[in-house]
Amino acid sequence: MQGCKQGTIDVQLPGSIESQNEYFDLTVGKVKLKVEVAALPEERKRGLMFRKSMGDDRGMIFIFKNATKQRFWMKNTRIPLDIGYFSSNGSLVEIHKAKPHDLSGVPSHSRDIQFVLELNVNAYKNLGIQLGDRIDLKLISDILQKRRLQPSEYNLP
Repeated sequence: MQGCKQGTIDVQLPGSIESQNEYFDLTVGKVKLKVEVAALPEERKRGLMFRKSMGDDRGMIFIFKNATKQRFWMKNTRIPLDIGYFSSNGSLVEIHKAKPHDLSGVPSHSRDIQFVLELNVNAYKNLGIQLGDRIDLKLISDILQKRRLQPSEYNLP
């Protein structure tokens, strides 16, 4: 089983170690956020596991190479979250609530999900982010390049 992204591998991390990943600027609609990026399989497996808190304007974006149906779960995740599912064109198409340590998973309804943005519970509502708001795919490409990853491998320009 994976962290926030369900799979088949169990990742064991010490509970006292907080990830100190790099934050990137991301705008959703008109809302500016600071996000960590989970683009590699091991990053997606770990997700937000073991975190005790997260800032109001902070989150984690999961970037997938292809758009598919997604299912996220909350193994070892202590923070209640909103899970936003974004289509391959960058549009927010679904928002779901996820409870800490819930192993049942939160499936997307759409099969066209390429980006997933986890924020604190109720953050989408509190920040004014709505269904239909978009992330800039050029900005996602720039973030991947800063991470020394190839946007073309993620079907991005």
